[in-house]
Amino acid sequence: MERTIVQPRFKDAPHFKDFWTKGNGKKLIEFSGAEVSFKDFEKFSPYFYHVDELGDMVVKDIYLTKNFREASREIEEYIRNGIPDNEKNPESIKQMFSQTETIPEWLNNDLLKSGAELCMRANLDSLISLRDYCLIGGYDFAYLNKPLIVTEALKKGAVKRLSETLDFWVNVTRYNALEIHHKGYEFAIKTRMIHSYARLSIRKHYKDWDTENWGEPINSWDMMATYIGFSLVFLHSLHKLGNTFSVQEEQGLFHLWKYVGYLLGIPENLLPENKKQATEFFYLWTSVQPPADKDSVLLAHSLLNESLENSILKYKFQRRNLRYLHICCTWFLLDEDVCKRLQIPEVSNKKVFPVSKRMINKIYDKMVSRNQRIRKGNKDQMKVLTDYLSITKNSNFH
Repeated sequence: MERTIVQPRFKDAPHFKDFWTKGNGKKLIEFSGAEVSFKDFEKFSPYFYHVDELGDMVVKDIYLTKNFREASREIEEYIRNGIPDNEKNPESIKQMFSQTETIPEWLNNDLLKSGAELCMRANLDSLISLRDYCLIGGYDFAYLNKPLIVTEALKKGAVKRLSETLDFWVNVTRYNALEIHHKGYEFAIKTRMIHSYARLSIRKHYKDWDTENWGEPINSWDMMATYIGFSLVFLHSLHKLGNTFSVQEEQGLFHLWKYVGYLLGIPENLLPENKKQATEFFYLWTSVQPPADKDSVLLAHSLLNESLENSILKYKFQRRNLRYLHICCTWFLLDEDVCKRLQIPEVSNKKVFPVSKRMINKIYDKMVSRNQRIRKGNKDQMKVLTDYLSITKNSNFH
């Protein structure tokens, strides 16, 4: 059943007002030139109860009719080689792959390339941004996290969750990654299947799911917000850390995530073209999200303590130091109110590392060529991913 949220329910709440008049929301408006209002609210709010029904049908037809490994192998075969003409596939499979293998008219390969280059060029700042602004900042939106909580993602552990996010992000942001049958394309389709599988599991097993308040599990509006995290919020974080980018790179980043969103089955009218549009879309979505709750705090602390649990670094003092640096970046990148709600620990000299990083980036920008930075960034990001994958080998989908 499709419902419509009658009004933006938290628009008068302190957390919403403060974010958009004093916090990062205000900075996003200044950064993007957005003109925020509620005039389009009724156009977007029904998507809180809208899902990728085509993806759900594929999971019902393939994953729920056979052994999980066999189903995964079958989907993998279609992703990598397309669907054979002579095979009697379910209609859902034909429809989904017809959509993902149809190149949209708006797709621009030059912009995809520029977006990928920005992701690589920003090197470890990209990974800091994803972790210490996009991911942990997302935990402040209580309803957005409910699927993670009910699928018991906390029990899986932050190392595994971070590894999966990194694996996805790195693989969709390389050169030519999103071409049909290539690796980024594969990750997008598999992630789409994970979302549908999780949604169907939640509907089946979690009878207390509060659709009225939380929306459908992994709904299209929440998906829009997640991908605004990968584009707008990510870009704003790079900016805060002292990175500069060209107009082409900025447009490219939004274009890249628009296409990833298209492959994931997010309705095209929810995928912003630029930072102005993204900020205006984000403003509407945040008005239905309450602030951090106890689950948010658990998720945030699980992520902070990931550095201590992670065996990539050999010595305890190295792990403690890495956790300290992430805490410093979190305080620097997020609003103070958000950090307090998520109970981010207070640490001494918390501005030293991020402020010095800003200064170093300004110098580095002038001294090292763009192509060198892209090559080095790609190499360093791949090294981090390889390290993570080496300690989290057993994964269902990837």
